[in-house]
Amino acid sequence: MRVLHVAYQQLRRYGHTRVSWAQKLFYGLIKNGHHVQGFSDRDVAAFEAPLGIRDLGVGKANRRLLEMAEALQPELVVVGHCDMIHNRTLEEIRRLLPQVAIAGCNNDPLFIRQNVDKIAHRCEVVDAMFVSTGTAELKQFEGRRARLYHMPNPVDEAIEYQDASRHEQLPIDLIYCSNAVQHTRRLEDVGYLRRHLAAELVFKTYGSFGEAPVWGRDYDRALGQSKMGVNFNRSEGLQWYSSARMAQLGGNGLLVFTHDSAGFDSLFPPQTLVYYRDLDQLLALIRDFHADNAKRRAWAAATRHFFHQQINSRLNAQYIVESTLQLTHSHPYVWAGH
Repeated sequence: MRVLHVAYQQLRRYGHTRVSWAQKLFYGLIKNGHHVQGFSDRDVAAFEAPLGIRDLGVGKANRRLLEMAEALQPELVVVGHCDMIHNRTLEEIRRLLPQVAIAGCNNDPLFIRQNVDKIAHRCEVVDAMFVSTGTAELKQFEGRRARLYHMPNPVDEAIEYQDASRHEQLPIDLIYCSNAVQHTRRLEDVGYLRRHLAAELVFKTYGSFGEAPVWGRDYDRALGQSKMGVNFNRSEGLQWYSSARMAQLGGNGLLVFTHDSAGFDSLFPPQTLVYYRDLDQLLALIRDFHADNAKRRAWAAATRHFFHQQINSRLNAQYIVESTLQLTHSHPYVWAGH
C-alpha cells in the first residue's frame, strides 16, 4: 500500500533528536511492507520560506503536501503532529483522491486544553483518530467524522535495542530525564527522591537540577548505563496515559516505576511495571529493588519482553492501518479489547 505519512521528522536537528513515536510509526509501516513517503511539515515550511523564517512558509508547505499527494497517489494518509497542515488541505486531498483513507494520530496529553482542541479539530476531517490516552477518556471527541482508538507508545527493535536487565552492575542506579516544566509539579517529586536517596544510590536527573539534558546518542548511552527509571508524567490519572518515556525505559530493559492511577495493570502482565500510589511507597519500592538485583532484573526483563513482543512499532502500524481501513484485525492486539 502507498502511504503518505505527515509528521515532524526533526530534519534540522541533525542527529540531536528526541526519540520519536512518529519515527517508530514510519519504521513500522515500512517493516510491514508498505511504500511510505514522509512529509515533515515544519521542515518543509522552513525550507520553503523566505530567509528560512518557518511561519512564512506555512502556505507553501500546504501546497507542497498537495503536490506530493497528487504525485504519490496514496491509498492512506497518516497525519501526526503537523499543526501547520490545514484541515482544508486534507479535504482537498480527499477531493483529489476520493478513495483515500485518512488517519490522525496524537501522542500528547489530554490535560492540556490546547491539545484537546487540536484533536477535536482534526476529528472533523479524518476517518479515524488514534490517541495515546485510553479510550475511556476519548468520549469527549465523539460525534465528529472520526472513529476513536487508543494508540500505545510502542518500542522499535532498532531504537530500543539495549537490555539493562542483563547486567548485574551498571554505573547509574536510577534515572529520570526531562526538561519540561509546564503543566506539571513533578520536579518537586524528583527533588524529594533526590533528598532521600542521595546517600544510597546514584540517581541521575538529566535536564533537571543543574544536569544538562541528553539527546540522540547521549540519551541512548545514558539509558544503557542505568538499572532503573522513574516515569513521572506531567499529570497522572488518565487511563493508559504515559509519556513515551515508559516505552523508552522498559524497551531498553530498565526497571520502570510508574503511578498506579493510569490503570496499566489492566494492560501489562504482573511483575513487569512497578506501580506506586505515593512518594513514600515509591521510595520503599526503589530501595527494595535496589537491594535485590535478581528481582530487579527479572521484572525489567519481563517488561522488555512484553513491550517487544506485544507493543512494538510493527503491531502499532498494522493496527492503525487495519483500523483506519476497517479491516479485520490480523492480531489480538493487547490494547484493542478494551
